Amino acid sequence: MSQDNLLRITLIGAGTIGLSFLALHFQHAVSPGAPRLELTILDSRPDIEEYVLKTLPAYTDAEITKRADVAGGYDVTLRDLRERVTSNTLIVDRNLKSAVSKASIIQEQGPENAAFKTALWPKVEQHCPPDALLWSSTSGICASTQSTDMKDRSRLIAAHPWNPPYVMPLIEVVPSPHTSPEVISRTMEFWKGMGKVPVFLQKETTGFVGNRLAFALLREAIHLVNEGVASVEDIDSVMENSLGPRWAISGPFKSYQAGGGEGGIKAFFKNIGGTVQACWDDAGRVNVGEGWEKEIYNQTKAAYGVVDTKGRDAKTRRVLDAARSSVE
Repeated sequence: MSQDNLLRITLIGAGTIGLSFLALHFQHAVSPGAPRLELTILDSRPDIEEYVLKTLPAYTDAEITKRADVAGGYDVTLRDLRERVTSNTLIVDRNLKSAVSKASIIQEQGPENAAFKTALWPKVEQHCPPDALLWSSTSGICASTQSTDMKDRSRLIAAHPWNPPYVMPLIEVVPSPHTSPEVISRTMEFWKGMGKVPVFLQKETTGFVGNRLAFALLREAIHLVNEGVASVEDIDSVMENSLGPRWAISGPFKSYQAGGGEGGIKAFFKNIGGTVQACWDDAGRVNVGEGWEKEIYNQTKAAYGVVDTKGRDAKTRRVLDAARSSVE
């Protein structure tokens, strides 16, 4: 096989984030001008090949066929927007050295455990090409923690997706104080080329930005249920019929800039700043393990059971498409 115009990516971890990224990379590989793709997925589970083949159809409608010439290899075939059929290569591997030895990009989606990640990167660093990009999809374990035992800490950066990454545009790009400017720029450039929205965070913070905002809202929602103000379903209904649609096209600052009229956010706070402060003063401060869990878990299970994530993702795509068209 000619090596010209071939992109090699290794995904470490075959959980929901790993398989979602796998679907994303193969989908992009059939877009105009994209390089051919050889994607390796590394996972230690003994049934990894069977698991990937069984689970992957939930993320993509690609045709997957075994290759006799590549150990653990499969052709992944998709149609592009012009209905042209294109095949790229998937390799399922259980050996770290062989999985990373030729990769241009290595993405880690392993357990959200600092000890695991800190132990992993020196091994990756030892066996991967010197110019390979090293990314962690962590939800909040900073690159400065993960890179503690690396020889060259400048190589590692967090590239945190919003779940599921094959649908959601956001990638939070979070360097450590050691990450090199070249790694930052190459990472930003790659995700922009994928059609994603990479947002560069200027400093590390636990949970990054997206999760901090989401968990602050979740804390208040739990508090309101706990206080008997509204049920789980009713709080979701409030969100889905107000803030959810609005936030798809404008974040909190843009929304309240609009809410203040010609005077913008300054006028907004002048008009109802007292109410805002009263809500802040009365905000919930529930903590994990304080006893609210049983009621919240029971209400949520009774309301939704097992959520149809495929249907959810299809609706989310339509919302995103509508938001993009309104901006354009």
